Amino acid sequence: MRTRLLGFTAAFVLAALGATIPVAQAAVPAVTGPVCVEGNGTVEYDSTAGQWICLGGDYGGELITKT
Repeated sequence: MRTRLLGFTAAFVLAALGATIPVAQAAVPAVTGPVCVEGNGTVEYDSTAGQWICLGGDYGGELITKT
């Protein structure tokens, strides 16, 4: 009986986390190069991470996406 209750609880917790994580990801704005520049930032390449980032402005420190 205890293993069923533990299994049910684990499944419920994982289902609840799975339902909330996509919503949280959708709330994060996608920053593109033009959006960064319009927000008074500059687009620069971070060679240590191998990614483009927005420096300064409204989106300072955000990664640049290809959308």
